[in-house]
Amino acid sequence: MEYISTRGGTRAVDFEGALFSGYAPDGGLFMPQRIPSLDRDTLQRWSSLSYPELVKELCSLFVPAKLVPRNALNELIDRAFSRFRHKNVVHLSRLKDGLNILELWHGVTYAFKDLSLSCTGQFLQYFLEKRQKHVNILVGTSGDTGSSAIESVRGQKNMDIFVLLPKGFCTQIQELQMTTVIEDNVHVFAAQGNSDEIDEPIKELFADVDFAGKYHLMSLNSINWSRIMVQIAHYFYAYFQCAPSLDTTPLPMVEIVVPTGGGGNITAGCIAQKMGLPIRLITVVNSNDIIHRTVQHGDFSLAESVKATLASAMDIQEPYNVERILWLLSGSDSRLIKTLMEQFNISKRLKLPEDLHRKLLETLGSCSASDQDIVRAMQRCWEENQYLLCPHSAVAAHYHYSQPHSFLCLSFLSSIPQCCLAPASAAKFQDALLRAGLVPQIPPEITALTAMETRCTPLERGQDWAQVLRGQIAAVAQQW
Repeated sequence: MEYISTRGGTRAVDFEGALFSGYAPDGGLFMPQRIPSLDRDTLQRWSSLSYPELVKELCSLFVPAKLVPRNALNELIDRAFSRFRHKNVVHLSRLKDGLNILELWHGVTYAFKDLSLSCTGQFLQYFLEKRQKHVNILVGTSGDTGSSAIESVRGQKNMDIFVLLPKGFCTQIQELQMTTVIEDNVHVFAAQGNSDEIDEPIKELFADVDFAGKYHLMSLNSINWSRIMVQIAHYFYAYFQCAPSLDTTPLPMVEIVVPTGGGGNITAGCIAQKMGLPIRLITVVNSNDIIHRTVQHGDFSLAESVKATLASAMDIQEPYNVERILWLLSGSDSRLIKTLMEQFNISKRLKLPEDLHRKLLETLGSCSASDQDIVRAMQRCWEENQYLLCPHSAVAAHYHYSQPHSFLCLSFLSSIPQCCLAPASAAKFQDALLRAGLVPQIPPEITALTAMETRCTPLERGQDWAQVLRGQIAAVAQQW
């Protein structure tokens, strides 16, 4: 299994090469040269597996045994999930009105990114110890990525991590989960800008091939293939939990609703679909609706500004993983993707070719939710189930509640079982709960954060953020 850039201008690399890369040198994103296809017998055999077992099976398709022997791969994944609070790692809550919520947030930071990042951290450590190497990890976060990435590598001697958070755009809890980690290898920066603005210095550093090579830069954002790979398991587990039977021909369809920000999770869903999993995908966004406009109208263009919403981790206007989805749907046409993305990078506007837009519409449905929609979904879910949703999960629930479920006999589509992915615990979003008139239920680990020591470096407007990062990375490197 080799990995190639979506833009076609870089030589193929193996899994280790893709793992330790940020953007490909040509500006593209790494993808498997070939997507494995699964037959009916494999799906039936996998249907009884636990979530960790599914992760192991899927990762073994993309990580050759000559790089990581299967026994070692299994041990790494078991170690990754050892700190999760739920015995099944993830959990499906079956609520009223056919609302199925797949809770992906039982890790250390109460967010779904713990699932992929805990595994990725283990993969990194495996290769770094084997090669006796050190890397510098550079991460921009819109809320949950930073804390999950920090937890996946904190205290590790082979890695330093540099995290940029958008000051004022994360919740207090999200910010504290990053700034309270006092470790020699953890470096947090609070920038006076939004999520898209903090991505710019990160892109600049990765684009400086000499600097990135000299200091062994890598990313743990969802540009990293390893994160996408692990997230494919969400869809297989959701399917097997919700499909009524696998004894029918053809296999039954399941609709999976995916709250979407940078697009990594929905990309994993598109790959699962291409592997042969019979799922219908719905990508749901907040008022920052570029993905919704792209699906519905082929309009991949920036709005005038990023809107601050209750679902803050999805306040993103440049969902970089859309490039991976377009590459998949174009039949791996790297030349086309290079042309389209270069056009977008220049003008920040792109009208998809008609054929590519048609394929996108066949692959994804989409929906956007306002803050008012989010609040109403949170309220209804509590009233009907005494179940608290985080605002990101509520975007998915809004889609569910907007469908004509009371007319199942009249609508084939709405009779399909449905699963909403829940990316975070409601406990992390107290302000949103209070706005919905609900009472937060706060775990003691989260309450304790407010009394802990914090440490971070401010990045003010007017500063050259890329230059500050260069200086900090160089200073840390001198200690090695």
